[in-house]
Formats: sequence, C-alpha cells, structure tokens
Amino acid sequence: MRGPQRPGSSADGNLPLELTAFVGRSAELGGLARALESGRLVTVTGVGGVGKSRLAARAAAGAAPRDGVWRVELASVRDPEFVAYAVVEALGLTDHTTRLPEETLLGHLAGRRILLVLDGFEHLVDACAELVAELLRQLPDLIVLAVGRRPLGVAGEVLFPLAPLGEDDAVALFAERAGRQGLDVRHCGDVREVCRRLDGIPLAIELAAGRLRALSPGQLLARLDDRFRLLTGGGRDGLPRHRTLRTTIGWSHELCTPAERLLWARLSVFAQTFDLEAAEYVCSGDGLSSEEILDVLTELLAQSVVAREETPTGVRYRMLDTVRAYGAGWLAAAGDAGRLRRRHRDWFMGLATWCELDWFSPRQGEVAARVEAELPNLRAALDHCLTEPDEAHLGQYLAGSLWFYWAGCGRLSEGRRWLERSLELDSEYPRSRLKALWVLGYVAILQGDAVPALAALQECREEAELVADPTAVAYAEHRTGCLALVTDDMARAETLLRSALDRYREIGELNSNVLMAQVELAMTRAFLGDPADAVRLCEDVRRVCEDHGEHWARSYALYVLAYAAWQDGAHGAARELLTDCLGHAHGFRDLLGSVLSIELLALVTVAQGDPAEAAVLQGAAGRLWPSVGLPLFGSAYYNAPHELCEATARRALGDERYAECVRRGAGLDREAAVTRALGYLGVRPLDVLPAPRGPVRQRRDGGDMRKPAASPTRKGGETTG
Repeated sequence: MRGPQRPGSSADGNLPLELTAFVGRSAELGGLARALESGRLVTVTGVGGVGKSRLAARAAAGAAPRDGVWRVELASVRDPEFVAYAVVEALGLTDHTTRLPEETLLGHLAGRRILLVLDGFEHLVDACAELVAELLRQLPDLIVLAVGRRPLGVAGEVLFPLAPLGEDDAVALFAERAGRQGLDVRHCGDVREVCRRLDGIPLAIELAAGRLRALSPGQLLARLDDRFRLLTGGGRDGLPRHRTLRTTIGWSHELCTPAERLLWARLSVFAQTFDLEAAEYVCSGDGLSSEEILDVLTELLAQSVVAREETPTGVRYRMLDTVRAYGAGWLAAAGDAGRLRRRHRDWFMGLATWCELDWFSPRQGEVAARVEAELPNLRAALDHCLTEPDEAHLGQYLAGSLWFYWAGCGRLSEGRRWLERSLELDSEYPRSRLKALWVLGYVAILQGDAVPALAALQECREEAELVADPTAVAYAEHRTGCLALVTDDMARAETLLRSALDRYREIGELNSNVLMAQVELAMTRAFLGDPADAVRLCEDVRRVCEDHGEHWARSYALYVLAYAAWQDGAHGAARELLTDCLGHAHGFRDLLGSVLSIELLALVTVAQGDPAEAAVLQGAAGRLWPSVGLPLFGSAYYNAPHELCEATARRALGDERYAECVRRGAGLDREAAVTRALGYLGVRPLDVLPAPRGPVRQRRDGGDMRKPAASPTRKGGETTG
C-alpha cells in the first residue's frame, strides 16, 4: 500500500527525491501551488526530463488537503483497463466485490478532500481523461494534479507548462551533482556553456554531470560540440528541447562501454523497480555473464542511468522512464526484445512458483511483501503471456499460482480480471487451465458472486475428470463445498468438504488451502450445533500451522475457535483469539478475515457488558462490508450472531443511542476500525501483526526464494502454499 505523498517520496521519472537535487524552481513552485488553490484539475506538462514529477511532488508535499495527498505512478501501466485499478492500489483500498474499480473509488472518496497526483499518464491519455472527468464530476471535493507530456483535454483543466531551468539554476544543479563526487566546479567557465548546450533540462544536466568521474567539464563540452554538430549540422537554433534530451541521452549512451550499453538496453524490460538477482538472471548471456552484471550495474549507477532505492524488501533499482524508453529502443533495434521479455517472464514465473511454495511457511509475511514489490513486473509477465501466441497456458499458470496473493492479500478484483483474461484463451495444457478455473471459482466465492463461481468450479470438475486429474478434482470439490457453506447449504457443504479432505489425503496434499478446507468444515460443524467437533478440527489446524509457521489459515481457525468459545460463554478467551486473528488478517490486508473478526468482536463485547462499544464495532464492520461483498454472505447462519448482537445492544441502549454509536463506528476507516478493535483492552496493533516484511532471507534448505524455479511443480502448482 502506498501512503500519502510526503517530502522524499517518488519524484521525477519515479526517482526518489532523496536521490536528486531540487535546485531553483521557487517561482514555479509558488505558481503551481496557486494553481492548485484555484483549480480542481491542474496538469503539469513539459518535455521528458524537465522536472515535472519532481515539481509536482514538491507542490503536493506542501499542500494540506484535509484527507491527504496520494500519488499514482502510471508509467508502468500498459493496459488502459488497469488505470482505475492502479488508482485503487495507490490509495491502499481493498475491495473484494465485483464492483468496477471506478465504483470503489467513488465510494471511498465521497465526502473526502484529497489531492490525487496522477504521474506519467501520456501513454494512457484517453483512459485517464475518462476516469478523471468522472471522478471530478461526482466528487466535488477532489483535486487532481496530473503530470505528463501532454494535456488530458478534460473540461476545466488548468495547464501548467514547465520550462527548462534558467541558466543560473542549471549551473547550480550541475555544481550540486559534481559536489556529490567531491568536485568543485562552481567557478569553471565551461560548466555554464555545458548547461547552455543542454538547454537547462535537468535530466540532461544530471546525466552530463554523472560523467565527471572520467571527464573534465572542458572534455564534456568538447564532446557535446562534436555530438551536436553531427546530429544537427551545427547551429544551436536547430536543437528543439526534445531533441536535446534525446541527444544527451544518446551521447551518454555513446560514452558507455559496450557492456554498459548492453545492460542498459536489457534492463528496459523491467517495469518500475527490480533487484540484483532478477537483473543477473534476465540480463545475462550473449556477451554479458551473470558475474559481470553487478560491476556493470555499478557503473550505470555512477552515471545516473540507474538509481538505487532502499525498500522494505531490500535494495532495488529503478531507471528513469525516459532512460528506460531509450534503452528499449536499442533493445528492439538489436532484435533482442522478444528474447529478453521471455527471460523476464521466466524469472517472474519462477518467482511466483517459489512464493506460492513459501506461502505455507514462516515466510508468509516476506512473501506478501515480495509479491507486492514485484507486482508491476508480474503484471508485465502476465500481459506478455496473454498477448503472445501459444503462451496462454503460461498466463493461466501464473495467474493461478498467485491465488494466495489474490485471496489472502486483498487483490481479488485484479486477480479475477487476470484469471478471466487467461481463460478466454485456448490452451493445450489442461492442468494450467484447471488451476485457473478453481482459483477463479474461489475468488468469485469470496466476492459473493455465486453463479460465476459455480460455473467455473463445475467446468473445472468436469474437465478434471475427463483428463483424470485427481488434484484438480479435489480443489473443485473443496471450493464447491465452500460455496455451499456461505450459501447456507450445510448438509451439502459438510459432504463436499469431507470428500475433498479425503481426496487431499489420498494424493498427499498439505498446504494452506487444505487447512482452509478443514476450517470450513469446522465452521459447518459449529453451525450445525457441534462446537466440540469444530474445536477439535481447528485445534488440529492450529497445531499444523504453528508447526509450519503459517499464519493466514491459522487466523481463520482462530476465528472458528473464538466462535465456539463465545458459544461456551468463555468471552475472555474468545476476545484473545479474535485479537490474534484480526491482527494477522489485517497484516495481510485480508479484508474478509478482518471484517468477520470485527463482527464477532462486537458480539463478544456486548456479551462482556459494553453495548455502546459493540454498536460502534458493528458500525465499523458495516462500513467495511460493501468493499467485501454481500454482508455476511447473505447467510442466515453467519448473520445470526450479528442480529443477536444488535438486538442485545438495542435493548440496552435504546434505538436512538444505538443508532448514534453505529454512526460513530461507520465514521472509522479500516485502519482506525482495526486499531480501535485491537486497542479495546490496550492491545497495540503491532503486538499481533506478522513480523515486519524485511529483506528476503535464505531458505533453511539453502535455497533462495528469489531464484527462479526450473519448472512448475509436478502437480501443476497446486502442491504449494
């Protein structure tokens, strides 16, 4: 999740502000601030590399809208259909329903005053313009700051064209960059001429200054003279700014060694950021060994072609969009783009396979963080698979392998879109298709969309029986039982879930999905009046989870144990179990697990004698349910505790006071609701969240979850967490 924009967050071309200088621009900054005060849509335009994103980030950091500033990076979004999803993601929203992302945005932003920064939209102008127009029309308190090389063309748009730096500011920027290398060039006459020749474009100046390790300012100037004369026939008047920028990048490219040029081109296949291991795998071969990558990458860092970032998942690297585009052009010209995209796809197929395996392990938190960091690259790999001939089965496999992220980390809507796209294509590999079908059915169940869920699961079951795939049969049966559970067909749910568990045992399957089947059977038993059997089943799940360090399925087992404890009158034990459950569900951004926990906490709270707080929690849950789907699945069984809580609280408070408390709870956003629920007895949220998602560690068996798997698992990928 990305938080509100602050000083030091992403800047020009997605380069972090702390890695670049912000020299001059005080007049422009003031002008942009005034434009934002008077207009609801302000678009900063200008040539690539002129500093649009950096200026917008500074202006946004100085703004003070009531509900915050949020920045959306669109440079890596390739499909116009995913523009709204990118905005949903940047706002940190979790929506399990079948609603369109535009509806999610309208529902979340209604009544809020925020500044939304849309950066890098020029390749998605129509989709962005349509979304912005709709948001501005329906959300009178919204302000949009767009950043791109051309206007959006939306009614009421205020254009803020950004010119290159003035001469003095350009010299100051060059001198600042030189100073970082221990060089004082403030009194060097050649510097001013270099900046003139570069037309004051910040990116061009920074690239040129990055060469001072090897060249003096005079040598820089001489090389610029030669290069410009070669390309333009001499006169400076023949240098439009866009040509100046491309010329400067080309000049910087020409000064690179052959290995540096090769790596520059190959790195262009990555979307947004990448790590060293990915670069070593994807970019090696044909003239560049994996052992050379680090040294060559270090040189590109020194030359400002690549930037280094510290992230929660470790050190990552990023190329400016303009620089990446230049490298992509060289890659295409060399005829190597297809091969590099396939290597990129292979790496991220392997990463998804390892992450699926490691989901059923103590590394669940790391896996969730890693997939989140790599989501732009995973999207690029999915898009490649679904647009290349004969690769549909790989897209189905990749979309299915990420089931744990779609279902467990709040990405149901996006996951469903990828799954449906993959299944629209013909595939000669049935196992990949079968996996995509049962995952689609699972996602649709969690969204409360029963008819498409049943259709996908029935198709999966029928095709699995035709090709004699017992694993796919087990998964289809399991998820059909889950559907029966949430639609109140308890007898059928019990039959199907028991049969699925028997099938899992026969084929030796054990992972988070299998444990969830046992939890769902336990919930069925509890609803049918056998809490003792439910406790037995879930204690077994908890024991297995703790043996394997698994937290996601364990949190649902704790929910059922809490339900049984409440039925038994053990309210203190129920609260303790739910606190643990809610903390982990929230840590994974599992909105369903979170809202179920809050609902049951409300019931426990009223049972403990605090009807007002119970009503507040019900109000908070009521606000979350529209983002999950049908409240409590529309199930009479799941709804009974809610109705009991409401009736008890109303009786104690009276209708007016009860409604007032519910309204108070409905005013809490997700973070505030969870903090309140966990803090009722002084519990801090961090006491129960999963371990911090730090750098990826080595596996105990000596392997590394970052290394690509050689091939999908023997059972088509299902035998993983």
